Amino acid sequence: MDFHIDFQAFLDSLPIMGMGMLGIFIVIFVVFLMIMILNSVTGKKKEDGGDQ
Repeated sequence: MDFHIDFQAFLDSLPIMGMGMLGIFIVIFVVFLMIMILNSVTGKKKEDGGDQ
């Protein structure tokens, strides 16, 4: 079998791969922010008058 690596095609595909990875990280960050917002809105409230 003869394997040939087209280095120029690899370099041409790097920006496309970079944009895909950036998109994945943006989606993960948005989901993280939504979880934090929902947790702060619907989380249990701490009471100051508890037993000590």
